[in-house]
Amino acid sequence: MPSSQSHEVTIAGGGLGGLTAALALRQKGIQATVLEQAPQLGEVGAGIQTAPNASRILMRLGLREQLEAIHTEPQDQVRRRWQDGSVIGQTTLGDRCKREYNAPYWHYHRADLHRVILDACLAPEGPGPVVQVRTGSRVVEIDQSTPKRPTAVTSNGQRIPGDVLIGADGIQSRVRDAAGFPDTLRFSGEMAYRALIPGDRIAADPATRWLMDRFQSTIWYGPDRHLVHYMIRGGAYLNIVAIVPATPGLDQQWSAPASADELVNAFPGWDDRVSAMLSKAETVSAWAMYHRRPDPVWVDGRVALLGDACHAMLPYQAQGASQAMEDAAVLAEELGAVTAAHAPDALMRYVSRRATRAAMVQDASLRNMELYHLHDGPRQRERDAKLRDFHGESAISYDLLWRGTPLRDEDTESFTYQFVR
Repeated sequence: MPSSQSHEVTIAGGGLGGLTAALALRQKGIQATVLEQAPQLGEVGAGIQTAPNASRILMRLGLREQLEAIHTEPQDQVRRRWQDGSVIGQTTLGDRCKREYNAPYWHYHRADLHRVILDACLAPEGPGPVVQVRTGSRVVEIDQSTPKRPTAVTSNGQRIPGDVLIGADGIQSRVRDAAGFPDTLRFSGEMAYRALIPGDRIAADPATRWLMDRFQSTIWYGPDRHLVHYMIRGGAYLNIVAIVPATPGLDQQWSAPASADELVNAFPGWDDRVSAMLSKAETVSAWAMYHRRPDPVWVDGRVALLGDACHAMLPYQAQGASQAMEDAAVLAEELGAVTAAHAPDALMRYVSRRATRAAMVQDASLRNMELYHLHDGPRQRERDAKLRDFHGESAISYDLLWRGTPLRDEDTESFTYQFVR
């Protein structure tokens, strides 16, 4: 395999996708520099799910022990009806995922998962060159006047050249705009309320105490809206994601503070347990739901995109971060197999291996927007009947999503979960 240690890769964006890419590149012997616009590196206070396809990547990067210290494991995924909370369908997670997919389905606080990956990037004893992280460095321009050394230009005047520049800077990617990629952003017409509810408040109320009995990932389906909730930090918090029609003007603001009353009022006529749960929220925010039209154009010479910058998707498959982690793994595999001189070809191979699968998940997530929000009637009853024998809500089955690895390396010994009964 050609030596790749001459590579210098600049990554715009220090979120989960950008840091996973940095760590994967580091382990290939490639020097990565992460440019993060925030003054301090961290993640917002919210929950995140990693399905087996993402867990497998993280464990391959040597993070199993750290993940076991911060995870919460749901035993089931449960789908409920909006009016009475009756169970439409239930899928076993827990040990089944580890047996069948050789990797777990786990929940985290985003900040905890982010910290684990960041610590591995910065650990002096790890394999490969330590990742360089620069905060307060918002990329606003790209200088490609020297084609073999694209330069990221930040808002504070820094100029950071490298052999490759990766835009992992989210759905409003400045790298994407600066490189002149087509505008594929679309507003869904919906918004998501996000909230964390202290677990002790849930446990203290007989109307919600049942949520502590068995940790589950729960989806409530209703007309024009749905609700997702699951525990994180071992039950210290209940994570809430509630998707409803967007309020006027939020598409221009992108996000705004909200209140528990707004959250409760967004679900009129729903099962009383829903209002009992949502009324306990302390800090609530509202987020406009945007996505990108599938587009295979992610590369311009030595500039490439990753994660939401190229395939932002609606959250109806809980795969946004997982797909970014798949990007990161494939990107590192391709760049790690060549010298810096052949980086453009490696980037094209990265896109050819990732664009079709990412577009498939984007499309499935978009289709689920309608499926989740059906009004009561024949189509809703047909949906519920299918969900009772559950293999996946849309054309993508969970088996297809979770079983595969995006990597060419078939040696699984180094990252086998080794399930223990």
